[in-house]
Amino acid sequence: MNTASRPFDRGHTDDLMSFLAASPTPYHAVANVAARLEKAGFQQVAETDAWDGSSGGRFVVRGGAIIAWYVPEGAAAHTPFRIVGAHTDSPNLRVKPQPDMASNGWRQIAVEIYGGPLLNSWLDRDLGLAGRVSLRDGTERLVNVDRALLRVPQLAVHLDRSVTTDGLKLDKQRHMQPIWGLGGDVHEGDLMAFLEDEYGLGRGDITGWDLMTYAIEAPSYLGRDKELVAGPRMDNLLSVHAGAAALAEAAKREDLPYIPVLAAFDHEENGSQSDTGADGPLLGGVLERSVFARGGSYEDRARAFAATICLSSDTGHAVHPNYGERHDPTHHPRANGGPILKVNVNNRYATDGSGRAVFAAACEKAGVPFQSFVSNNAMPCGTTIGPITAARHGIKTVDIGAAILSMHSVRELCGADDPFLLANALTAFLEG
Repeated sequence: MNTASRPFDRGHTDDLMSFLAASPTPYHAVANVAARLEKAGFQQVAETDAWDGSSGGRFVVRGGAIIAWYVPEGAAAHTPFRIVGAHTDSPNLRVKPQPDMASNGWRQIAVEIYGGPLLNSWLDRDLGLAGRVSLRDGTERLVNVDRALLRVPQLAVHLDRSVTTDGLKLDKQRHMQPIWGLGGDVHEGDLMAFLEDEYGLGRGDITGWDLMTYAIEAPSYLGRDKELVAGPRMDNLLSVHAGAAALAEAAKREDLPYIPVLAAFDHEENGSQSDTGADGPLLGGVLERSVFARGGSYEDRARAFAATICLSSDTGHAVHPNYGERHDPTHHPRANGGPILKVNVNNRYATDGSGRAVFAAACEKAGVPFQSFVSNNAMPCGTTIGPITAARHGIKTVDIGAAILSMHSVRELCGADDPFLLANALTAFLEG
């Protein structure tokens, strides 16, 4: 995946678009990453089983998170890790525990706002429904109703003339409940009965659910020369996809000096504090068990962690053509300008000068240009899993990503070349 030796094409971006379309939820994203890794020779291991220290690729799945790693032949117990960190979740509308509701002759689904979505982007969209259901027999199943099932209708301008002068104002409770049919009465259990029929299940088989809505419009190239890509959940499945491709590529090397790792977490959009989030114990537990499975001691674990580096890969802000004043005047990341290095001296990002050098070396090796991003001093800066990873595990972490527009919209926008460039940089980093 080195641009110096491989002609540039859109194959990676085509594959990203397929991945986005097939991954409407974190659970689907993880399942798709797992399938790709299995095709590359990786094997799933259960957290409840004993692990051996043999070489090869392994991965652990827990809900909407996946940790994958490749142990080179003969790797010592104190071999450091090279980690690509990302997250699988995106802001959206998620189904409440009692979903069935009705109002003024319309049947609706009760939803809760997850993360910080641009609410207006969810209006008047054809929405599907997907996620994970738990069954009475103790098993779980992924579901995906990939058709126009739901819609959050916007109020006509004739009934709100001020919207054109004062702007759209949405109440998260009153204005964001989607419709899915007609009927004045609430039918308790209606949504679950619908899903049971869709999947050939018996009545009452679904006893638990983690369901969310998504826009069914497919990703597409955009622009006169198709130099842009529009699609859903780029924040942050773009990084998950690039990280999985980079790990599979790095695993082909026989002389790896590090153990390459992909850590794709859930719940970044609401603080990462869960058993599948970056602020939970999942990553640390997997890395430690890998050390101990190879016969290592706590001393080996300490040595490995001390030399470990993580690239926290998440999307960042490309300069907006209509709001240039919202960006730092000397830092204007552009689409198709290569991945971005994200810096914030107040530790909203984990990058420091030595981390910059690591990323610059990886980009140089890959033949990939990179850009720098800092926030306008007058604007609050977002954050990522980077500072959390650095603080929780005591490992050097560098925040990077791809520049996009319309972040947290139901449909985001990036340069068509940038996903490939990011994957190349991540591959060079994992290869050391």
